[in-house]
Amino acid sequence: MTVLEAMLLFALVAIPLTVMPGLDSALVLRTAVVSGRRHAYATALGINAGVLVWGVAAAVGATAVLAASATAYRALTLAGAGYLLLLGGQMLWSSFRPGRYDALPAVALRGEAPGGADIPGDDQGGPRSAWRSFAVGATTNLLNPKVGVFYLATIPQFLPDDVPHLLMGLLLAVEHDVLGFVWLALLINAAALAQRWLSGRAIARVTDRVTGVVLLAFGGRLGWNVLTGQARVI
Repeated sequence: MTVLEAMLLFALVAIPLTVMPGLDSALVLRTAVVSGRRHAYATALGINAGVLVWGVAAAVGATAVLAASATAYRALTLAGAGYLLLLGGQMLWSSFRPGRYDALPAVALRGEAPGGADIPGDDQGGPRSAWRSFAVGATTNLLNPKVGVFYLATIPQFLPDDVPHLLMGLLLAVEHDVLGFVWLALLINAAALAQRWLSGRAIARVTDRVTGVVLLAFGGRLGWNVLTGQARVI
């Protein structure tokens, strides 16, 4: 198997998983609707930075620790579940606050909305930093050990014998990262095209509530898996 063949075969596995509706897509779409494209792109970059970190960890064998240690895997899974529950709870709770979206402009998707329409830590007022959006995306991904275990399970299947495994692993991780960012960028721009319907306060409120429920459900499922001893189920 050549490098090109390995990358093409890996893409056949990665693309369906990338476009499958899930946590990352929901988070980016929510950010696009409520905070605008700038923050949505920052969130997407954060998500893909987290994916790249997991890919590098898998390439150097660091994620083998998660595969070998049930305690380490469950501890990280529980931390991730707690973070998602906090994030989803903040979105859901804030969506019921009077005046929450009063500062949201009708052209949010063309630029960015004031910090008052975003989470977490947005109650101080003033513009919300794009770095915070980046941090939310990155943290959400880094606290999901299933990403690392996915790499650990798949990357070894696409390593040509005549190529250094570390280098090839990094190359596949970068490939997945690029595919993921392209998909998220398509979602962001699709939301921008629909801004006439998505930029209203009512839609922003509904988006926060739906995304909040998604995060709570995902975090609850992770936490339940830990408590019932099913955290290793991929």
